[in-house]
Amino acid sequence: MSDFFKTLAAPSEGLYKEKMSKFLSFAIPVTSATEAKEIIKQYQKRFYDARHVCWAYMIGTDRSEFLSSDNGEPSGTAGKPILGQINSFELTNVLIIVVRYFGGILLGTSGLIVAYREAAADAITNGTILECHEQGSVTFTFPYLGMNDVMKLVKRDNLKVTEQEFDNLCKMTIQANLDDIPGLKKKITDLDGTSIIE
Repeated sequence: MSDFFKTLAAPSEGLYKEKMSKFLSFAIPVTSATEAKEIIKQYQKRFYDARHVCWAYMIGTDRSEFLSSDNGEPSGTAGKPILGQINSFELTNVLIIVVRYFGGILLGTSGLIVAYREAAADAITNGTILECHEQGSVTFTFPYLGMNDVMKLVKRDNLKVTEQEFDNLCKMTIQANLDDIPGLKKKITDLDGTSIIE
C-alpha cells in the first residue's frame, strides 16, 4: 500500500470579515517545524500592527507533529479552530496563519471560533491540494567506470538525484516513492560494482 499524504501545492490566501473585524488567512506549505516558526516570525513582523497573529501547523506524513497558538485570543478560540481545519482537510506539511485586525466589536468565544475556522478554511479552499507519495532515499557508491549504467537507470526510472559526488569511487543519493525503494535497491545492486550504504 502506498503511503500518501495531502498538502498544498503553493501558498494561498483567504479573507473573512465579521462585525468590522478582518481575518486575513495564509496557508503555506512547509517541511519542518523550524521552517514554520521562521515564517511565523516573518508574518508577525509584517503584520506588526494587527491585534493578533494566530497560527497552527501540522508536519510529517504521519501527521504527528503539530502546534497552534491563540496569540492573545481567549484560549482555544483561534489556534484550535485553525488546526481543526488542517485536520478536516487531512493536510500535513502545512502552516496556516490568521491575522486579525480588530474592528471594535467583540465577537465572543463562539464568534471567534467561527471566524478563525472560516478564515483558515478560505485559505485552504483557495489553494490547490496535492496528494503526494511519501518519499524515501537510497545512497550508494559505484566505480567511476559504472557511471554510464547508473545514469541510464536514473533517466529510465525518472529518479531524482539529491546528492552526488564524482571521484574514482562515486557516491549518489536518489529519492523515490517509499513503496518503490525495495525494487530500486535491487536494480542498483544488479549494476556492476555498486554498493548500497545503509
